[in-house]
Amino acid sequence: MTHKRLLLRPLAAACALIVLAGCATSTQPISMEERKQSLREQRVALVQNQEPLSGPVTLEEALARALKYNLDSRVKLMEEALAMRQFDLSRVDLLPRLTLAAGYTSRDNDLASSSQDFFTGEQSLVPSISSERQRTAIDLGLSWNVLDFGVSYYQSQQNADRLLVAQERRRKTVHQVMQQVRQAYWQMAGAQMMEQRLQEIISDARKALVDSRKVQAERLVSPMETLGYQRQLLEIIRQLESVNDELSQARPRLASLMNMEPGVSFEVVVPQDRQIHRLAMTVEQVEEAALLHRPELMEARYNERIGVLETRKAMARLMPGIEFSVGAHHDSNDFLVNKSWRDAGLRVSWNLLNVLNAPAIKGAAKAQEELARHQHMALSMAVLTQSHVAYRNYRGLLGQHELAQELNQVERQILEQTRNATRSNMQGRLQEVRVAASALVAELRDHHSYASLQGAYGQLLATIGWDPLPAELERRDLAGLRQGLRETDAKWVRLLGGGS
Repeated sequence: MTHKRLLLRPLAAACALIVLAGCATSTQPISMEERKQSLREQRVALVQNQEPLSGPVTLEEALARALKYNLDSRVKLMEEALAMRQFDLSRVDLLPRLTLAAGYTSRDNDLASSSQDFFTGEQSLVPSISSERQRTAIDLGLSWNVLDFGVSYYQSQQNADRLLVAQERRRKTVHQVMQQVRQAYWQMAGAQMMEQRLQEIISDARKALVDSRKVQAERLVSPMETLGYQRQLLEIIRQLESVNDELSQARPRLASLMNMEPGVSFEVVVPQDRQIHRLAMTVEQVEEAALLHRPELMEARYNERIGVLETRKAMARLMPGIEFSVGAHHDSNDFLVNKSWRDAGLRVSWNLLNVLNAPAIKGAAKAQEELARHQHMALSMAVLTQSHVAYRNYRGLLGQHELAQELNQVERQILEQTRNATRSNMQGRLQEVRVAASALVAELRDHHSYASLQGAYGQLLATIGWDPLPAELERRDLAGLRQGLRETDAKWVRLLGGGS
């Protein structure tokens, strides 16, 4: 009875702990205070460890900040670091398995046993003890499975290719961010140049509208003429306010790409001469360069290799497993003659069901390999199309920009002539405001066409797959990144055919 009580007590305690553990789990919604605290921490972390702006931002500065601080780029960099860790872990799987086990056992009575005669069923030996009530055991074993090694070897090679895939995905993200920064920078440059003039013309139009309403109140001009005049002024103001809203979005868009808070105030450096990149490369050369450098195609090539390795891994699993093992053991049991000993063994195992399923396993692996190959072919065709479109798009936008420049010059001359010949009445002021607004819109289109041209240039570079910086330079400080970007841009200009 005493023994039973001794057994029931720990059993009851264990059951009580299990019940308490089950009751301890409950739903815990995130409180509003926790949300606010998390929000404050995230806002601080977003711009933490970033060099502050020391003046107007150049194009190289904007590109360098996006390359170093842009969150999309940093996420891809972390994914690459994770792939590197997984690759390192897979190499550990190639090593033999070394296990160390230690244990302690205690009983409340002796482990006694007796024997029984097989034929008569009578007890042949008196009960005897061969084990102590308290004992410790230590085991150290080294085992190596040839089949597991082969599978782990192919898995390690696959993880190495997955690391390269992560690097190519990061390259793609960098290309996209660089193209977006280039276009957003020139959009903000145009907005910065036109902001003051736009406000002046809007102010002139509103003053003319106020004067018109005074004239209407004094009945100095017919109501229809006054209302028509006001309608045209309001239409001009509406158009200019729409332009103002569009321009006001350029700064937060560029700030977001550089991982700066959208409301931060900064200016960009506007060069005196706008660079126009002339293309000497033919469309065939662009297509060939894209097929050689595009990160998507490199990723597809690595996925093909992963598919081939998957086939080999599936074939390896069909083989029998051979395991070698050696070990050293110690047991404190005083009844043992040899408390310490060493052993070695060889074990062969084979899953016969895998042999029966071999055709299906090999078929699935081959299908995956074939899928990766066809995906590569389809992606190659898509890259050829994108290269052709990007090349033609840049050529077309180059012509449109030249026309926008000519139209801007004509509108400026018209504005000068109108100001020289304007009359002091309402119609003269309306004509001047209308022409000034038209000239402003023409200048806006000129800047917008140049920003689109720069965006198309960045898209062409991304389509070709040229990297803004070598991988070993991407972890430099901002000054080093700016210098590297200038050198890379000069190299691109030479490769594409020069600039003007």
